[in-house]
Amino acid sequence: MSVGFIGALYGIATVVMLFSGMPIAFALGGVATVFMMIFMPAASVDTIAQNVYEELASITLLTIPLFILKGAAIGKSRAGKDLYDALHVWLHKVPGGLGVAVVFACGLFAAMAGSSPATCSAIGSSGIPEMRKRGYSPGFAAGLVAAGGTLGILLPPSIVLILYAVRAELSLGQLFLAGLGPGVLLVVLFAVYAAFRWRYEYRHAGRVRDAGGAVSPILFEDTYTSAQRWSALPRVLPFLILLTGVMVALYGGIATPSETAGLGAIMALALVAVVYGAYKPADIVPIFNGTLGESGMLLMIIGMSLLYSYVMSYLHISQAAAGWIVGLHLSKYLLLTAILLLVVVLGFFLPPVSIILMTAPIILPPLRAAGFDLIWFGVVMVVVMEMGLIHPPVGLNIFVINRVAPDIGLGAIIWGTLPFVLLMTLAVIILTIVPDIAMGLPHMVYK
Repeated sequence: MSVGFIGALYGIATVVMLFSGMPIAFALGGVATVFMMIFMPAASVDTIAQNVYEELASITLLTIPLFILKGAAIGKSRAGKDLYDALHVWLHKVPGGLGVAVVFACGLFAAMAGSSPATCSAIGSSGIPEMRKRGYSPGFAAGLVAAGGTLGILLPPSIVLILYAVRAELSLGQLFLAGLGPGVLLVVLFAVYAAFRWRYEYRHAGRVRDAGGAVSPILFEDTYTSAQRWSALPRVLPFLILLTGVMVALYGGIATPSETAGLGAIMALALVAVVYGAYKPADIVPIFNGTLGESGMLLMIIGMSLLYSYVMSYLHISQAAAGWIVGLHLSKYLLLTAILLLVVVLGFFLPPVSIILMTAPIILPPLRAAGFDLIWFGVVMVVVMEMGLIHPPVGLNIFVINRVAPDIGLGAIIWGTLPFVLLMTLAVIILTIVPDIAMGLPHMVYK
């Protein structure tokens, strides 16, 4: 039986299992196990547990539950609301300052928590009601928070970048640094769009008023005193110090990524206890329960995805697919475009974690042969996967926003996110033309 035929069967079986509604981890693990039993020596089935354990026994993967603990501690507090409120007070004179504050709050919270759903939930629960109260359209408000939440998989400490570093055998520190520039680029693009969209809604509201219609709250300007601005900072500064401290420890060579993750988790728990008084068992237990649940689910997906990739490699499916791609002799950027389109399509059905672990053995060799920097590509790939968080049918952030603001229909949320998909596409084009946006900091720090 040819490798091509086996590979086609492998792909078809995977699609069938995924569309059956089975959890992703069990779908991938089940397909891998069945093909081991049919096409591999019988003794290989006895090594499933050993293979999964060995794949997960990585010091780099140890950072995942620790960063999740750090994010859970911050996410269970009122840090998201306080951060958003402080930025709103300081940016209220900027055109569309409320929306711009939401974007910056999402970026900073994502950098502290490292989770897209947590960012959407924390910022959306306070930001969306405030924007709607001030006259912003429901779709715009929902789309802005959903898109801002995607920064959680790009800005350090990104779990997706951690997995990419493990799979591609690259420096995690360099990947984290490479994610900063594109993260800032997306924040700027989102903020500029928020300002322009506000101007559009402001002018529309003005025309409605002049025609004798209802007067929208968006036409009224918020005012804050200097005392109110300065009083908003004390609750936010400790978390910004936490963010700065973790970055200095990691990039200053003071601590390894695993040590930095542990340090960040301890500091987050301490700050939540001091700033918000969350030190009682009733406050701490939900944080650890959430960490255990999310870590267990994620590590199960990672383990099964790695087993799935191992079977692909043993059966020479990934090698044959990579060789076939190389054999097409595509031009450098046509190859990049084809691979990124594949990632977009996979994003319709799979989360970023599975996409990276399943596709890395196939797409990285051709990219390396074409001369692409795999650190740069990793960041670009994550930006493309961010689109998958805000476009259907999976669109995880869409459903998180729908839960946070159930009175906004899914249709309005989806239409609100589409402009941000276009902005992410623009960001990919900019990163391709100016790769130093991503690679400047890694080159500077690591020479």
